[in-house]
Amino acid sequence: MKNFGYVKAFSSSEAVHLLDGATATKFIGGGTNLVDLMRENIERPDQLIDVTSLRDREIQETNDGRITIGAAVSNSAVAANDLIRRRFPLLSQAILFGASGQIRNMATVGGNLMQRTRCYYFYDEASRCNKRTKDAGCDAVHGFNRMHAILGCSPSCIATHPSDMCVALSALDATVEIEGRHRQRSIPFTDFHRLAGDTPQIETELQEGELITSVTIPSLEAAQNSVYRKVRDRSSYAFALVSIAAALEIRNGTITTARLALGGVAHKPWRAFAAERILEGSPAIDEVFRRAADATLEGAQGFEHNAFKIELARRLIVSTMSELAQKGGLS
Repeated sequence: MKNFGYVKAFSSSEAVHLLDGATATKFIGGGTNLVDLMRENIERPDQLIDVTSLRDREIQETNDGRITIGAAVSNSAVAANDLIRRRFPLLSQAILFGASGQIRNMATVGGNLMQRTRCYYFYDEASRCNKRTKDAGCDAVHGFNRMHAILGCSPSCIATHPSDMCVALSALDATVEIEGRHRQRSIPFTDFHRLAGDTPQIETELQEGELITSVTIPSLEAAQNSVYRKVRDRSSYAFALVSIAAALEIRNGTITTARLALGGVAHKPWRAFAAERILEGSPAIDEVFRRAADATLEGAQGFEHNAFKIELARRLIVSTMSELAQKGGLS
């Protein structure tokens, strides 16, 4: 790990001001991913700006029913919050599936959004990785790729996004609130993370000089009938082979609202818009769930060691939708 400078910010505006004009500077919250990357010499910042003391440490409900979660709120606080557990149970479940209690206590919401892939080749300096070194090549494509992407793949990178929380936030139509030196803006969560394309090293739409300040979740009645399911190699805090965040509202046997996102299958949390279009207005039966699964996985590409993910994802979608239908949705 190289030597670096350290400074602590006490407001979002101060943090952005400290970043302005600085080179090779990173914000640090809990450091549960960034510090690991620094130890591996993958991230080599000259300076860290500590944002753990920002006032963005609250979870608030607005008058129109939206929930705002400050970027400095810990993952543990989100998972345990009564509003979240009652109105968005899939989000609480996703966080609890994501990491141990010790890591959840340290990790922040903003940091979770910015965490980087756990691809073996990304962490191995002896391997070729376009995400780590531009135009170096991707050893995962012809290497051991069991954990890698099957949707939205690029010849440049088949790494997957590691977050469970982000899959749930994608399904919930959340927005990411951002502050820069000269403007504030909101980005729909489904647009915040990028597919690899030809620039896998550019992972989000966050611009230089900007800081995530909060995440906002709109009121969604269907989310009360929701669940997060995660298939992994071991039950104790492994990254997802395939995961799903799903919500269904059912009235008189017909699906009126559907939300569905997958994790462990793409370079970003994969929102299944095609499946939602099939589900909404259709009866809550397995035949419809199978058609929704097929639509989600149309164009999926398996590699030597991960082709099994396609059928695994299909079965997980159908079984999760059936589970929610059996719970009855909202009558």
